[in-house]
Amino acid sequence: MPTTLPDGFLWGTATAAHQVEGGNWNNDWWAFEHREGTPCAEPSADACDQYHLYRDDLALLAGLGFGAYRFSVEWSRIEPEEGEFSAAALDHYRRVLAACHEHGILPVVTYHHFTTPRWAAEDGGWANPAIVDRFARFCARTAAALGDLTGMACTINEPNVVSIMGYLIGMFPPGENDLGRYATVNANLIAAHAKAFGVIKAGPGDAPVGLCVAMGDWWVPEGSDEVLADVRHMHEGQFLEAARDGDFVGVQAYSRTRLDGQGMPLGPEEGIEVLDMGYEYWPQALEVSIRHAVEVSRLPVYVTENGIGTTDDDQRIRYVTDALGGLGRCLDDGLDVRGYFYWSLLDNFEWALGYMPRFGLVAVDRATQRRAVKPSATWLGELARTNRLPA
Repeated sequence: MPTTLPDGFLWGTATAAHQVEGGNWNNDWWAFEHREGTPCAEPSADACDQYHLYRDDLALLAGLGFGAYRFSVEWSRIEPEEGEFSAAALDHYRRVLAACHEHGILPVVTYHHFTTPRWAAEDGGWANPAIVDRFARFCARTAAALGDLTGMACTINEPNVVSIMGYLIGMFPPGENDLGRYATVNANLIAAHAKAFGVIKAGPGDAPVGLCVAMGDWWVPEGSDEVLADVRHMHEGQFLEAARDGDFVGVQAYSRTRLDGQGMPLGPEEGIEVLDMGYEYWPQALEVSIRHAVEVSRLPVYVTENGIGTTDDDQRIRYVTDALGGLGRCLDDGLDVRGYFYWSLLDNFEWALGYMPRFGLVAVDRATQRRAVKPSATWLGELARTNRLPA
């Protein structure tokens, strides 16, 4: 039988500004998409035009039965040049938050979701220690304008992905492969989270504030446990530890990582389904991640991202059913899990892979911006409406 969840459990979906708004030309990602030799499949362009269509999307979200929406504010719009803040941009996001409340949706605001203003990126980006105070100043000004309407706040989305993809693998801006700068960036991201947490909490409102960490399941050959511990701490552990002084930790899990005995990544295991993103179909990653996050951070958990990029909507329902089953087992064992946000509300710009991966519960015709609700959206919305796990 389906399992009823605790009262107050949050059901939501998530997006990020650059992936859905369109026209965010003043950040490092737009520059990265358009530079010569970019690894990006295509530019973001108008994305889903949510900057103008947010009211329609929120009405759709509420109609489906979801009670929360996690989205990011675009730093490069709010602070287009260093120290110059746009009242118009802040007013826009204030209208977005107000519209959430009008529809009975809890707004969950992410302050940094992968994009950094060009002026900061051109001065060393996250490798420059000055970014810590710059980000804190942006958070302070934004919290002052939006804090009273904010339901929850996330300081930085997946800082471990910002560092590894941007400074070690080179698939995110600035496109580097430098182990020393990778370590520096991690330290700056952790310091920026701590400072941002303080200024957001000091602002108006009483929203809980936390850090969102990219996580997953892991596999190593027998006898390689020390290698796994070291790699997992570098990728997950140090950020879960940094989150401890917050109000919650956001768990974001999709698949698993396979390593060889030296800690280098392996491809998918033979016989396991492989998704459009190139990784394994592995819904059990969510349960593993929740348990590890609780163990290390000792904080309440919100699943701030979980989902699947697929054109097969039946596969999406199957994946989420299995992932939610793992969440239910965590609750049965007494773990403090307080919400689930599916990634993503819309088929959107998936960074270097462009518009090929289809994570959305809602399809988007990019020529017309018409939204089309998928069966998975109706199915998951009904779970949200009744606050129950699937059978």
